[in-house]
Amino acid sequence: MSVPDTRLEAYPIPDGRVEFDGKTWMYDTGGALVPVEAIKPQHLLEDERTRIIMRFAVDLSQRIARFKNYTITELGMFDELLAQEYGVVKLGNRPARDGKRAGKGNRTYKTLDGLLEVKVRVQERIEFGPELQVAKMLVDECLIEWSADARPELRAIITDAFNVDQEGRISTSAIYRLLRRSDADPR
Repeated sequence: MSVPDTRLEAYPIPDGRVEFDGKTWMYDTGGALVPVEAIKPQHLLEDERTRIIMRFAVDLSQRIARFKNYTITELGMFDELLAQEYGVVKLGNRPARDGKRAGKGNRTYKTLDGLLEVKVRVQERIEFGPELQVAKMLVDECLIEWSADARPELRAIITDAFNVDQEGRISTSAIYRLLRRSDADPR
C-alpha cells in the first residue's frame, strides 16, 4: 500500500509586480498598471497576505485531489478483490451479479473495531445541454400565451415561479414534473 504525499509546500505564485522603465508597477482589477508607490500600504499588505494564503491553498487543493485519486484507487482495488471472491461480474464501474446493475455506489468501509470509517458518497449530477434553452423558450411561450387573459398579478406569479425571463435558473425537479405531463399543446 502506497502512502500519499503529506508535505504542505508553497505553490509558486508571482508577486504581481512588474518592472518597467525603472519603476515597479502592479495591475489593478481593471487591468491598468499602477505605480507601487501610489498604492495604499494596507492594499499592498492585503495583496501580499492573499498571495501567501493562495500559495498554500493551491498546494492543498492539489494534495486533496491526489488523496481523492489515491482513495478511489485503493477502494476500487478492494472492491475488485471482493468481486472476485464472490464471483461478481463488473459492469462499467458498478459491480453486478447475473447481468444486473448494483446500487448507485454509496459505500462505507470500517475498521474492525468500528472506530474509523471511510464513507464514499456518489452524487448524481444532471447536466442539461443547449436543448434545454430551446425547451425553456417553448415553455415560456406557452406560459405567456396561456396567461394572456389572466389578471396581471397571476401573470406575475406564473412568470416568477417559472423564471420566464431569467436565463440559467432552471429547476431540475420542475423539468421532470413537466416531462410527466401530457398536455394537449404539442409544444
